[in-house]
Amino acid sequence: MPDPESLRCFIEAARFLNFRAAARAVGLSPAALGQRIRALEEQLGVLLFNRTTRKVELTEAGAAMLVPARAALEAVSRCTDAARGELGPAPQDLLVGTRHELGLSWLLPMLPALEESLPQVTFHLYFGSGADLEARVRTQEIDCAISSRRLSDPGIEGLRVHVESYCLVGAAGLLQDRPLIEPRQAADHVVVDVNRDLPLMHYFRDAPDAPSLAFGRLRTMGTISAIREVVLAGDGLAVLPEYLIRDDLQAGRLKRVLSEVALLSDFFRLIHRRDDPRRRLFKEIAELMAHHPLR
Repeated sequence: MPDPESLRCFIEAARFLNFRAAARAVGLSPAALGQRIRALEEQLGVLLFNRTTRKVELTEAGAAMLVPARAALEAVSRCTDAARGELGPAPQDLLVGTRHELGLSWLLPMLPALEESLPQVTFHLYFGSGADLEARVRTQEIDCAISSRRLSDPGIEGLRVHVESYCLVGAAGLLQDRPLIEPRQAADHVVVDVNRDLPLMHYFRDAPDAPSLAFGRLRTMGTISAIREVVLAGDGLAVLPEYLIRDDLQAGRLKRVLSEVALLSDFFRLIHRRDDPRRRLFKEIAELMAHHPLR
């Protein structure tokens, strides 16, 4: 590949068609400029100039090379400016993972504000479950994700965005027919959770003042939005994020169960690979997200 200084000598020689004038423009002696041109011609295997004692002319090869040489030198200059931060932030695409319900209710409406604050970033969304999101961040299939999943991988870092509060709830009609006031009454109820590991119920079960509840049956629904629909239909009780059911509680469609128990809380985090060089950008995004309340 021709080096930038040799290209600059070639461009100036082509501009002036006079090696003495071109040498002054690049700060070399005419002899040194001539050596640069000869070395470039040897490297390329073509003559760039026809030179006589009376005149200098571009060859066909030289004329063909002139426009690309100027573009190459401009690109080198832009590389230097970019490295020095003189061109501003580089445009980039960011694929952000999120749970379905959180993405639609909170992250999607937030995108215009994020892109206004970070105009160099184009945000794309990927919808998945907590385990899937973490796995895809680990393999760099997605750049980052919003998750409240407890992190066990030391290679994944989580930047706190929002506290996530939970409550144990049931449909108002169901609780009127079959109240749950004493622990023994749990046997009359179905508990609904994401899977058999009870990832939501643990926020109640592990609370310091929570009684031990033995529910009559378990139903698994896979996603939080599906669990909410089942509970609204009166087909079970569940621990759900407070932001997701705030309107249902206010409207009286859902009621808190054993409200004297202070359930454990968690955090929504912006998770990313710990070795990702864009950590500063992720921190900035997390700080912007923290100003948008959950909904």
